[in-house]
Formats: sequence, structure tokens, C-alpha cells
Amino acid sequence: MITETRFPATPTSGDVSATLWRPAGARWLLVYGHGAGAGMNHPFNEGVAAALASRRIATFRYQFPYAEAGRRRPDRTSILTATVRAAVEAGSAAVGDLPLIAGGKSLGGRMTSTAAAEEPLGEVRGIVFFGFPLHRPGEASSDRAAHLDLVPVPMLFLQGTRDRLADIDRMRRVCMGLRERAKLHVVDGADHSFSVPKRSGRTQEEIRQDLADAVSTWVEQIRL
Repeated sequence: MITETRFPATPTSGDVSATLWRPAGARWLLVYGHGAGAGMNHPFNEGVAAALASRRIATFRYQFPYAEAGRRRPDRTSILTATVRAAVEAGSAAVGDLPLIAGGKSLGGRMTSTAAAEEPLGEVRGIVFFGFPLHRPGEASSDRAAHLDLVPVPMLFLQGTRDRLADIDRMRRVCMGLRERAKLHVVDGADHSFSVPKRSGRTQEEIRQDLADAVSTWVEQIRL
């Protein structure tokens, strides 16, 4: 069942939109934030939600205030992390009986972990990153990962080998440093949008199914 709803993001930002997709027999809920350049209804985000639904993982996709208002420039970090917290609360209230994971695409995932590093995110049992934006294109830095040491829950990193925002070797080192809290799932040939060259022989739908399989396998390893 798919339900459209709204919730207050922050006291000053007003309400934002959200979509709850709860398949029959759902066993988990993923609270999912979108990337910097596209809102929650981008085809990638909708495709991921559909793939997860087929594995009985519900999704609560939500807008950040800047996207809700039709602006292109993301809000400041304090507003983004406050929205993450509000979304976790709204998603939890919407389902009530499902264990929670949180995360999202690029910015959405990074702001989720940033919020969790500041203070635990309620009952969230793990965080999923659909392309962690480790650095700007062309940079050789892992500074954006510094806060991950403070995240108290398991993390799943879904990363492409052609991602210009996350050199895969550097990403591997980040995950090794996080030890047992981090799991890295590599998608060969995928860029930051998880697009792959035609010569790979894989379709975008197959990539989304691969990502959903990785999430489904990972959540089964989280202790309730």
C-alpha cells in the first residue's frame, strides 16, 4: 500500500511531503532521504522503493525543505539533520510495529549519518548509503567520513566503481577503519547515479534489484 503524507520538518521550515510504501508482510522500514540534485520522486528513488517492496522492506521517502520549496541549493546542515530526525519520528509513527533502518541517496545518507553521529536516531538499527559522497569530484579526501566513527549502529555502503564522488579504494579504506560496523557492497562499473555502461550488459532495473538484494541480506544480519 502506498500512502502520501506530510510532516513538519523543522519549526521554521514548515511541512514536507513523504511517501510511505508498505508492502504486504513488511518486515522492516527504511526512512529514505533523497540526493542533493533530485527530490524523493526521482526515478532512481522510486525504483529502489519498488525493488525493496518486493523484498518486504517498506520505505518512507521524504523531501528536504529546499526540495519541497522547489529550490536547487540544499539547506544548511542543521536543517537537513533536523529533517532527518523528524522523518524518523514520522516514519516510525506511520508504521509503529516495524524495526527501523534509515539512510538514502548521497546527501540523504550522509545527513542521516551526520545526525546519528550527533545523537542516536531513536530506534534506528542501521544506516544505508546509496552512494556515500566521500569527496568532491577530483578530490583526494576522506574528510566527509570523519563523523562515521561516532555513528553507533551498523552501516551498509552501496558504492559504484566509477563514482567520481567516492574513489572506491579510498572508500574501502574508510570501511576497513570502521571495522565490524561497516559493510561495503560494490557495484562494478556503476557511477554515482548507479548508471552502468551499455557494454556491461546490465540494465538499470538489474542494478536496482542488486542493491535491494544487498539491503535485504544486510538487514537479516542486524540483531533485533
